[in-house]
Formats: sequence, structure tokens, C-alpha cells
Amino acid sequence: MAQRLGIAAALLGDPEVLLFDEPVNGLDPEGIRWIRTLMKSFAAEGRIVFVSSHLISEMALTADRLIVIGAGRLLADTTVAELSARSVSLEDAFLELTAGSAGHHAAARDRPGSGPPGSGQRPPAPNGPAATRHPSYPTERTS
Repeated sequence: MAQRLGIAAALLGDPEVLLFDEPVNGLDPEGIRWIRTLMKSFAAEGRIVFVSSHLISEMALTADRLIVIGAGRLLADTTVAELSARSVSLEDAFLELTAGSAGHHAAARDRPGSGPPGSGQRPPAPNGPAATRHPSYPTERTS
């Protein structure tokens, strides 16, 4: 119910571009069908509908085009049919396409201080360029 209410609130302004992040998460089968129909109807009206999802099977049922991003890079901008044709299934094609970008997950997971919440590990103290103040945001007045 909360998912539907959030979507309804976002639609009050009658937007031309819609961005959904994991829209079927937590929905029952009726809600999933409702959101699929809603997204397809908006696309049929000529609106731009972006959907971010980890559910490959859901994308196969919902999307016309796929943009696949891995490790911060564009890996594919293609149709569902074109990506599916690369392997035995859309899921296999996706996994083959993203296999080279999976290493960044392990590297991030193994960094010191990146343990799960409650593990007692704390992130390392900031140092270097990431810790310096941005020059556009002075910390004291100079007038």
C-alpha cells in the first residue's frame, strides 16, 4: 500500500519523465500487475519511463530498452530482444555482460571499515583529497 501511495503522490504533478526504483518491491501479484500496466500506459502516451531494477525477469516483461550499468560504466544500451539474443536467456546475457564489473563489489567489500552495520568496524578516518574542503565553500569569511 505504501508503494502505491508513493507512486500516486509522485504522479500528482503529471510528469513527462518518470523514474521508478525497484517499483515492484514489496507488492503482491495484483500490485505488480498494476504497476506494470501503469508504466506501460505512460510509455504508450509518449512519456519517458525509467525503471531501475535488479529483477531481470521483471525487466523482460516490462521494458522495451535496457541500459546496463556496471562499475559506474555504461555496458549496454540495447533492446530486450537484442540483449536476449546474445545468450540462452536475458538473465544469462546480463550476467555475461556484467561479469567483468563484478570485481569492484568484492574490492569494496574487503576494504577496512566496510563491514556490515553492527560489526564494530568503523570506516577509516578521512585523509587526502577526499577530506579537504572544496574551495568554493570557505569555512571562514574573508571580507
